[in-house]
Amino acid sequence: MILHSKHYPGPGEPVVILHGLYGNQGNWAPQARLLAQDYNVYVFDARNHGLSAWADSMLMSEMAADVAETMQALGLASAHIVGHSMGGKTAMWLALTQPEKVRSLVVVDIAPIAYRKESDAVLTALQALPLREVQSRSDADNMLSQTLPNKSVRDFLLTNLLRSDDGSWRWRFNLPVLAQYFDQIVDWPEGLGTYSGRTLFIKGERSNYILPEHQTHALAQFPQAQLKVVQGAGHWVHSEKLEVVVRLIRTFLHG
Repeated sequence: MILHSKHYPGPGEPVVILHGLYGNQGNWAPQARLLAQDYNVYVFDARNHGLSAWADSMLMSEMAADVAETMQALGLASAHIVGHSMGGKTAMWLALTQPEKVRSLVVVDIAPIAYRKESDAVLTALQALPLREVQSRSDADNMLSQTLPNKSVRDFLLTNLLRSDDGSWRWRFNLPVLAQYFDQIVDWPEGLGTYSGRTLFIKGERSNYILPEHQTHALAQFPQAQLKVVQGAGHWVHSEKLEVVVRLIRTFLHG
């Protein structure tokens, strides 16, 4: 699948950015603009997200293949790949299976492990939201606040709430397929090999997605990896500490 992408032209080498679950390329627009001062930046919408096509499946192997196919369509033989959360897993999969396409790798707040396949609070809240009863975005925000008290998380999710021509509300992402494949999205298989290229993991200090026990797994598959921790940030570290994360990425890429 050729994904929808946004191009931020710049003078340097190509950088491809992959967003996380429930996101879209616009989540990385401020960071992309800053990185485009030094690099030729592309931000992709994952399948079933943003303006990319909807599909009946959401396997990590498919998402990595989508990135490779889209890069080929854009004339990018290789690029520095930056991915957050689900996008980070997609980036890691691409690096492990098609390393010739990955000049270097930046993984933002996710590890190459299988996370617990339990009910996700965000997914549960989205599925429970009665879209037919929603009258406005603030109405939806009030409903979601009953189960998602974090306002920044709700604001992030509600950027994907769109009004249809008939006045009803719908999600920009394919929620039924995301729910169906949630277990596969949080999973991670054995036996994908190693990526010997330069790799940077960026962790939000307050996030539990990269824990000390995960570093062994990361180094086993990414032996050149280094870890940077951003103080005072959670899982959405790139938006909470935008300038810090951009500086870390730029310093790493310059290296």
